[in-house]
Amino acid sequence: MKFWDSSALVPLLVTEATSDLRRTQYDADPWAVVWFGALVEIESSLVRRQRDGQLSADVEHAARKRLVEITKQWTEVLPTNEVRARAIRLLRVHQLRAADAFQLAAALIFCREQPQHLPFLTADQRLRDAASLEGFTVE
Repeated sequence: MKFWDSSALVPLLVTEATSDLRRTQYDADPWAVVWFGALVEIESSLVRRQRDGQLSADVEHAARKRLVEITKQWTEVLPTNEVRARAIRLLRVHQLRAADAFQLAAALIFCREQPQHLPFLTADQRLRDAASLEGFTVE
C-alpha cells in the first residue's frame, strides 16, 4: 500500500513522462491510499487538458474509464478536524500550498504518524521535499 498524491495518479490516466514508472508502481501494488480531494484535483487536470486541446474525446473517455477502475481499489482519507489541524501545522513548517498540505496531512493521519511504513508518491517537488522531511520514503 502506498499513498498516491494526485500528481502521481494523473500519469496513470494520460500520457506523461512518468507514466511508465507510475504504471509499474501501480501494477505492483494497486491498493492506493488517497486524500479525499484527490478526485477533484484529478478532474481539474483532465478538464484543463481537455479545454486546452491536449486531450481528444477518445483519450479523455479512456482516462475517465481507467479512473473509475482505480477508484474501486483505493482507500480514501476523509476530511476531519484532525486532518485539517495537521494540514495547518504543515503549512507553518513547510513551503506548501493548501491542497498539498491536505495531501500530506492525510498521509500522516492514515499511517498514524509512522511515515516510514507508507511510501509516498508525488510529482510535486515542494510536496516531495516536505514529505521527505516528515519521514516518508518518497517515490
